[in-house]
Amino acid sequence: MTHRLKLGIAGLGTVGVGVWKLLNENRERIFANAGCELEITAVCARNADIDRGIDLKGVRWVDNAVELASSDDIDIFVELIGGEEGIAREAVETALAHGKHVVTANKALLAHHGNELAAIAEKHNVALNYEAAVAGAIPIVKSLREGLAGNNVSSVVGILNGTCNYILTKMASEGREFADVLSDAQKMGYAEADPTFDIGGHDTAHKLAILTCLAFGSRIDFNSIYLEGIEAITQADLKAVHELGYCIKLLGVAIRTDSGIEQRVHPSLVPLTSPLAAIDGAFNAVAVEGNYSGKIILQGAGAGQKPTASAVIADIIDIARVNALYPLGREVAKLAPYQRARMRAHEGGYYVGLAVHDRPGAVAAIAKRFGEQEISLESIIQRGTDTQSGEDAEGGGQQSVVLIIHETAEAALREALASIEADGHIADRPRMIRIEKTI
Repeated sequence: MTHRLKLGIAGLGTVGVGVWKLLNENRERIFANAGCELEITAVCARNADIDRGIDLKGVRWVDNAVELASSDDIDIFVELIGGEEGIAREAVETALAHGKHVVTANKALLAHHGNELAAIAEKHNVALNYEAAVAGAIPIVKSLREGLAGNNVSSVVGILNGTCNYILTKMASEGREFADVLSDAQKMGYAEADPTFDIGGHDTAHKLAILTCLAFGSRIDFNSIYLEGIEAITQADLKAVHELGYCIKLLGVAIRTDSGIEQRVHPSLVPLTSPLAAIDGAFNAVAVEGNYSGKIILQGAGAGQKPTASAVIADIIDIARVNALYPLGREVAKLAPYQRARMRAHEGGYYVGLAVHDRPGAVAAIAKRFGEQEISLESIIQRGTDTQSGEDAEGGGQQSVVLIIHETAEAALREALASIEADGHIADRPRMIRIEKTI
């Protein structure tokens, strides 16, 4: 070994401490694979007085991340602060502009500013590595940027948020309602005190924006992602879809179409025979289809201290090997403008769940609305009166009606559901979930 790389870590939370521990625990193997020694010479965090269970003796403490990013005694700036704006963005921009390589786990920063950051990295001939930003220990960034670089990728479909997958798994296996399982997830640390970022689909969307760029060679365009969370999923939905041979997963989906690129995040019905149906708990999985590679599925731990630290260290080793890559797979100037696909018929069809007032003619009126939009129904499951669901104005109960819709334009289905809701035959808003049969 003829040289040594000096690391500066900004952020000593769960992941930062994990990076420290991994670098010390697997020291000999990491140095051998890197071809040089790696030394943490400086760190930065909000509070210097917290006992993190690691020995910082001999390491310079820096109070400001931007100061650390421009420091002469680091070669690689490791950003583990988080957030799309503020100190994280300023520090990463500063590091790149000062000729420092950057390793980050910050998906929000990349989803909103990745195009600009990659251009700065290219200008100063430094690396911007971010494997840890998407799906934890799963090497999906390296797979798209390197392993599948010769393929025309047609689709990327993934379970990209462990919190949502944990909640949906527990709801299905234990028969518990959403709010109950979410409360447990918060107690166990799977979900934040304010879980909106996860359960609303935003975390998945940040990761999908990055994968879309790498898969299709287009500029990152987070704002073009269609977004739905899992808040409306009920036990009635989970039981009904299981009887039909499906489970529900929150998916990030990116597909190349004739009219552009389709990006969407939403709950989806996945056939129980699909490999993605077997991904339970807090695990992640990504399915990629290339014209020569065929379909490839990668799965594993998508978050947590050890999986994320593993990805951070792998990125650092890549830099040590002088494995210089364009951050977004190709030069930013050669990335195609993002072209959003037009609305099209969804190939897998739809699941629709309705809480229908138990009154004469209600179901027939609902069927008529679908007919007006020329929507074909594959199957209908109609259950008896459910007195526990509440009573309507006439003192009657409600029926659970589940419909499976053949392929149709989503605009037509939404028009039909809007008319059904306006007619007053249902007690709650319709629940619509896309069916993904191609994975």
